[in-house]
Amino acid sequence: MMYSIAETAKANNLNPFEYFKYLMEQLKEYPRDNVPEDKLKELMPWSSSLPDCCKQLKR
Repeated sequence: MMYSIAETAKANNLNPFEYFKYLMEQLKEYPRDNVPEDKLKELMPWSSSLPDCCKQLKR
């Protein structure tokens, strides 16, 4: 599961480490099986609302 998330993050030009870090910071605010659907949509790797820290630096 973690590998799949990392590869999806890379496919969406995200830095996997920073994306995982951001996910963990955000998800700890909710009960395990009760994350609001709108919040989950904001956390998807293709979401335009992700912070700049998650975005892959172009070299």
